[in-house]
Amino acid sequence: MLRVGLCLAFTGGFLDAYTYLLRGGVFANAQTGNMVLMALYAARRDGRAFYYLLPIAAFLAGVIVTEWLKARLTNAQHIAWQHVVLLAEAILVFAVGFVPRSAPDAVVNVTVSFICSLQVNSFRRTRGLPYATTMCTGNLRSAGEHVFAWAHGDETAGRAALRYCAVILVFCAGAWAGAVLAGAWGVHAVWACSAALLAAFGLMLAGR
Repeated sequence: MLRVGLCLAFTGGFLDAYTYLLRGGVFANAQTGNMVLMALYAARRDGRAFYYLLPIAAFLAGVIVTEWLKARLTNAQHIAWQHVVLLAEAILVFAVGFVPRSAPDAVVNVTVSFICSLQVNSFRRTRGLPYATTMCTGNLRSAGEHVFAWAHGDETAGRAALRYCAVILVFCAGAWAGAVLAGAWGVHAVWACSAALLAAFGLMLAGR
């Protein structure tokens, strides 16, 4: 469902802005940067390299948790495992809003890494198209591929390109909202993500 994907993309962009502006100047959604920084510090024989194992491990733990939920709840009649993931995300994000600025940034960044892992491993397709809601590189590449195909006569590819562009634009809108609300509400701004996740949960329930 595209509307669910847009809610999640908004959350992804928002969390990146939130952790960058309020939680130590990092992007906690994806782990490529953490792996590079870990290697850089290790090359300098700097003990800070070990810190980056925490968000990487949290991300890996999120993947394992979603796979466990998928295995346990795939055959459930009244609830889908994705519903559980959305509720868990909303609760964890809400809890993050209570963590004061004086607390170590690692507490929030590791939690956000876990949250984003739950999300990226649970919601991989919208209307049959692979996509990501916590990062945009793959979406941008897919949009370019479909624009090229549309320019060569594939009308279906044109509609797919528009969907990818919508996800990218909403991700950027989430980052913009994160910047604005972080300045206005401080650490509590992240509660807007809880609202977006609950909206996605409601859309999924209505679509069942």
